[in-house]
Amino acid sequence: MNAVISKTFKSGNSVAVRLPKAAGIPAGVEVSVTSTGWGVNISPVRPSVKDMLRKLRALPAPSDVEVRDPDIFPERGVD
Repeated sequence: MNAVISKTFKSGNSVAVRLPKAAGIPAGVEVSVTSTGWGVNISPVRPSVKDMLRKLRALPAPSDVEVRDPDIFPERGVD
């Protein structure tokens, strides 16, 4: 992505900046903002393994599980 020039604006008690669509960060993504002097680094927050497991456990259990016939392999001759 090429550099895009934007202006900051006031949003409540905060200062905000719009990220271009080309940045690839969709709306609603939690991000980490790190200030480095005059630079700012914005990166998506990765969920911890503990958070991912908690979300998986919160999923509903299937109503039933299909029982499949075992795979049957034909006998092969020895070469």
